[in-house]
Amino acid sequence: MMIMDISILFEAPPKPSEKRTKIMTTESQTQSNAATHYEQWPAKGKNMAAQAPAISQGFGGMFGKLMAEGALSVREKELIALGIGMALRCEPCIYSHVQKCVKAGATRDQIIELAGVVVTMQGGPAYVYTPKLLEALDALDQ
Repeated sequence: MMIMDISILFEAPPKPSEKRTKIMTTESQTQSNAATHYEQWPAKGKNMAAQAPAISQGFGGMFGKLMAEGALSVREKELIALGIGMALRCEPCIYSHVQKCVKAGATRDQIIELAGVVVTMQGGPAYVYTPKLLEALDALDQ
C-alpha cells in the first residue's frame, strides 16, 4: 500500500509578484468565519423570520419535531446532521451543527471522529472542510 505525503496540501501558496498591491485586512477579515457566524446568525435568523415567516415557521416546526429526543438521542441526531452538513460542504450547517452537537453533549473527540468518518465516505471534498469543523470547535472554546 502506498502512503501519500499530504504535506503538499498545507504548503503556503507562492509569493505574489512585487507588482501587486498589498491587500489591507480589516479586523472582521481576520476573525474566523465560525466566530463571525456565531456573532451574526441570531440577527440574520430574526431578519429571515420577519421577512419570510412561512419558511422560518415551516422549517422550525419540522426541525423541532424531527431533531427532538426519540429513538435516537439529540446528540446522535446532531452528529448525523453535522456529518451531512460536512458532506454537502455547507459551511453554515457545519458551524450550526457543531454548536448544537456541543450543546447536546458531544465531546470534541467525538466530533473530530465524526469528521474522520465523513472523510472516509467522501474523501478529499470532506477532508478540505475538516478545518471548518475545527475552526467551529475553536470558536466555541473561546
